[in-house]
Amino acid sequence: MNAGADVPGGPATRHDAPSQGLLFTDDTVALDDTVGYRGPTACGAAGVTYRQLDYWARTGLLQPSVRNPSGSGTQRLYSFRDILVLKIIKRLLDTGVSLQQIRVAVTALRERGVQDLAHITLMSDGASVYECTSDDEVIDLVRGGQGVFGIAVGSVWREVEGQLAALPSERADVVEVEHPGDELSLRRRARKTS
Repeated sequence: MNAGADVPGGPATRHDAPSQGLLFTDDTVALDDTVGYRGPTACGAAGVTYRQLDYWARTGLLQPSVRNPSGSGTQRLYSFRDILVLKIIKRLLDTGVSLQQIRVAVTALRERGVQDLAHITLMSDGASVYECTSDDEVIDLVRGGQGVFGIAVGSVWREVEGQLAALPSERADVVEVEHPGDELSLRRRARKTS
């Protein structure tokens, strides 16, 4: 992903520029890192298929940060931030950005703090993705002909937040309960003791 100063001929990054007050507000909620959402819930909130989600987890594009299972029988748990990035990936794919460019963008988004994400607008010309953190950077990109469309991460944040409010979540620090009469649980226990 390209940020203002990283783009040859692009706008200079202004560290003293005000944040995008008109595009975003600071009404984002602090997130609990131990709360996660299972794959089907993440798919529904992000608008992706389970096949895409599984492929992206296996190839390292976006692995679940709450719980990433190492074997069968354990569910992946995706954090709010993971689902936010999934939705951004989906939007970038829908606009024709290559998976290679999306990987670069996702790597840059992972390096950001959660609260920082709400103040970013991603701009793209269909080939490259640019990160803008001020209104001036967005305007500079559009004037330079580099920005064709933009994704205001703060509005995607609120959209995902609204969708997840009605969906089930799990705590990663809660151990899954085994049912004593469950045949699969009995087999697992027998295998562990042998």
